[in-house]
Amino acid sequence: MAGPSKTNGKKSKNIPSTTPESEKMSLDLKKRGFKFVGPTISYAFMQAVGVVNDHVVDCFRYLETTDNLK
Repeated sequence: MAGPSKTNGKKSKNIPSTTPESEKMSLDLKKRGFKFVGPTISYAFMQAVGVVNDHVVDCFRYLETTDNLK
């Protein structure tokens, strides 16, 4: 992946709580011995570290965060 992936977040209800990537990440971490790490926690981590950009168009930071994705 070249940069953060962007979800189609025109409204906050369109933002997923998990993705296929977060489910794979969760399974891999469980195989490595992690106990409390499901797909939702994995997705939240991906958001926090900038792997996923979920800013909705109404967000005051939306334009700032999407400039880097061009």
